[in-house]
Amino acid sequence: MKFQIEDVVVYFPYDNIYPEQYQYMLELKRALDAKGHCLLEMPTGTGKTIALLSLITSYQLSKPADKIKLLYCTRTVHEMEKTLAELKLLYNYQLKNCGDRAKMLAIGLSSRKNLCVNPDVVSAENRDSVDAACRKLTASWVRSLAAENPNIPTCPFFENYERTSADTSLPSGVYTLQDLKVFGKEKGWCPYFLARHMVQRADVVVYSYQYLLDPKVAGIISKEMQRESVVVFDEAHNIDNVCIEALSVSVRRQTLEGATRNLNRMSQEIDRLKATDAGRLRAEYNRLVDGLAQRGNLPISDAWLANPSLPDDILKEAVPGNIRRAEHFLSVLRRLVQYLKGRLQAENVEKEGPVSFVASINAHVGIDQKMLRFCYDRLHSLMLTLEITDTDDFLHIQTICDLATLVGTYTRGFSIIIEPFDERMPDIPDPVLQLSCHDASIAIKPVFERFQSVVITSGTLSPIDLYPRLLNFNPVCSRSFKMSLTRDCICPMVLTRGSDQLPVSTKYDLRSDPGVEKNYGKLLLEMASIVPDGIVCFFVSYSYMDGIVNSWHNSGLLKDIMQHKLVFIETQDVVETTLALDNYRRACDCGRGAIFFSVARGKVAEGIDFDRHYGRLVIMFGVPFQYTLSRILLARLEYLRETFQIKEGDFLTFDALRQAAQCVGRVIRSKADYGMMIFADKRYSRHDKRSKLPGWILSHLRDAHLNLSTDMSIHIAKEFLRKMAQPYDKSGALGKKTLLSQEDLEKMVTGPDGEMLG
Repeated sequence: MKFQIEDVVVYFPYDNIYPEQYQYMLELKRALDAKGHCLLEMPTGTGKTIALLSLITSYQLSKPADKIKLLYCTRTVHEMEKTLAELKLLYNYQLKNCGDRAKMLAIGLSSRKNLCVNPDVVSAENRDSVDAACRKLTASWVRSLAAENPNIPTCPFFENYERTSADTSLPSGVYTLQDLKVFGKEKGWCPYFLARHMVQRADVVVYSYQYLLDPKVAGIISKEMQRESVVVFDEAHNIDNVCIEALSVSVRRQTLEGATRNLNRMSQEIDRLKATDAGRLRAEYNRLVDGLAQRGNLPISDAWLANPSLPDDILKEAVPGNIRRAEHFLSVLRRLVQYLKGRLQAENVEKEGPVSFVASINAHVGIDQKMLRFCYDRLHSLMLTLEITDTDDFLHIQTICDLATLVGTYTRGFSIIIEPFDERMPDIPDPVLQLSCHDASIAIKPVFERFQSVVITSGTLSPIDLYPRLLNFNPVCSRSFKMSLTRDCICPMVLTRGSDQLPVSTKYDLRSDPGVEKNYGKLLLEMASIVPDGIVCFFVSYSYMDGIVNSWHNSGLLKDIMQHKLVFIETQDVVETTLALDNYRRACDCGRGAIFFSVARGKVAEGIDFDRHYGRLVIMFGVPFQYTLSRILLARLEYLRETFQIKEGDFLTFDALRQAAQCVGRVIRSKADYGMMIFADKRYSRHDKRSKLPGWILSHLRDAHLNLSTDMSIHIAKEFLRKMAQPYDKSGALGKKTLLSQEDLEKMVTGPDGEMLG
């Protein structure tokens, strides 16, 4: 369908649109017109992705003079592929309606591991090994040696790409990762470098959060992106954690031992160069006198990770004299590694800020802040001079330089925490030094400043007013949308006690109570006997899940549950979990029915959908708080309280409930779907906890469902399932319409806040 929103003609590839999709587009357009940022919460299963893509690509078509580019960030490769498939559908529809005017180029960009077509390279087991195997074949010095000696291996795909690089371009269209690989194989070009090259020219780029938020990657991939870009962070409920992880570094004993090995090898390489090609070291020295910015444009195959934190003005300064010579720089790094080894021998937990940590380094080993700040770039420069290609062997020294640069650059928003052992296993010495970032706004600030509009959207952004404080920005609009439904296909319940009226909770004093474990087991057993197909259970942690499943097994409850349905369990091993999920789906498909045990902060809670018969009921056992004794979490809470006036309790509750909402939201993936959600913990009945759930769940949570025992919840579940089995009118002709056609939209009058008025 085709309709008008103010001055923009929107092309939407389906015959009908949901009212909330239309309202979502209105808010989005308001943000684009104002050239500002926005926060939008849209229920899962209401077509958020296609609404975003339709409006922004139609906006590009209506205003070709503005030359707007869309940078769409997803968390996983699976989500990237789903987004590109939706975009392909939309692109074909726009071509049909507008002809050549609608032509655009949209590409997905991922790591070499997902894009490489050279069988010798892509067979390496992890991402770092694939990157290193690629560099061994494509680095500029390897290629210049190969030009003289044909026995030196190079990559035929990269060579072909380089030979025609002036003419290489992709015809307009939408390219998924698979399409890029197919195109690359046909032409004999390298799809990874082709995608990197085309990112600047593409109208739509779909890639991972890291390409914008992790400064080491963003400095290379996203540096050239124009200001007139609209950045979308999809499924962004955990965006603050992604920002913090991008600037946090952990150092263990193994890291320091690996770094020492790296330094010994670099020292041998320097001695070899002095004997064979001293001019190269001299040239590097002269270049560093002029500043790091004078590195010039490196060949695309040599450009490695950018600096984790430095703004351009510092890169123009001369590198401190005492780390310009390669051997002097190595001796500085040796002293730094030695100092960190000493710090790791601490017997008690230590915590300090970056300023005192830098002062301590200076006092003990004579390395000042400026030298620390330049470590990462100086290492990069040296590795290029030494022509090192197996970069995966040098990850340890990179980590040390990353730590040094961050500590030397930032004075606020970080803590250094040294723990001699893990609190949960005090008998096993496992010292770790962590540079922990507490301020999510540091990583995302350049994104807000550089691009004209940033859209943060997800199905769970409640309470929405906390995000602008955590990320330190002012949105031009922030809105939470409700779900318009023809029938009440969501049935949330809060279960506070078992059939014996004993309260249930995973609170620390109650969680190992045999009465609570028995009541949780009885709840699952009763539900397994009446709910068809799939049931998903989320526990607060792996250790709690292990304990409770063990207790159910010993008491014979698990055996009773398995009379009704098969049980599958998520583990920390990705392969095992994938296999368990496949078998769970097969059991649901063949009518045997199954139960999947999962963890609220595990892999399954984030990216796996249990739509249709794969998830008719989800039970959230307990409130998934973070491990509250974690030193890093305590330091972050203290920082949030002092800097943003966010109380500890508020943040912990917000964090636990966005996680719980994310878990239960897995069961509804479209409006034709239906499912029940049971929040099994007495704490959910308190208003301060419950009110932080998303509006679209709260609007279906009736007062009568707020304080249930097991038998009452069984009664409600039976009633709900009976009601869902009845036929219904999908378009909602009775009462409020939930599917709007083009004529409906033309008749609609829109109220001042984007509400539909008939």
